[in-house]
Amino acid sequence: MSKKEKTKDIENDQIDGVQNETVEVEEQVAEEQEAEEQSVEEKLEAELKQEKDKFLRLFAEFENYKRRTAKERIELFSTASEDVMKTLLPVLDDFERALTHIEEDKEAEELRKGVLLIYQKLVKTLEQKGLTAIKVEKGEAFNADDHEAVTQIPAPSDDLKGKIIDIIEKGYKLGEKVIRFPKVVIGQ
Repeated sequence: MSKKEKTKDIENDQIDGVQNETVEVEEQVAEEQEAEEQSVEEKLEAELKQEKDKFLRLFAEFENYKRRTAKERIELFSTASEDVMKTLLPVLDDFERALTHIEEDKEAEELRKGVLLIYQKLVKTLEQKGLTAIKVEKGEAFNADDHEAVTQIPAPSDDLKGKIIDIIEKGYKLGEKVIRFPKVVIGQ
């Protein structure tokens, strides 16, 4: 072999080596790009999943907020007149006391009819707005959750011990909420 041929062979070997290295480098670069693309895809998928999770949580929180505010609004409308009702209860009590005293007076029949008419109109108007009287009977068992004990007196008989002997003031509800518990006297 001549020097030229050896040089050519060496050059060819070098070219083949460079080409092989280039192919290997290109393959590595392609693999790295593919790995980067996968990692970019994985990153994007992870970010998308995280954003979906944030969105769902935010949506659920907003739905809870809407439900809570709707419930509060309904409660507000149902008990908006609570203060007014509480201030009118003593007036209602006074009407009831007046009616009991007028019934004792035989001469004031027309006055009794007028006061009774006004009382019934007031009661009917308050009932239309959601006010209802709490029914309590004498001889009923005392329950601290439903009644307010004003005092205890010795029971006239053994069967009235721990039971309601007298009702001092009626109790009232506004819708389902008790705005005044019935005030009672219980036997000891």
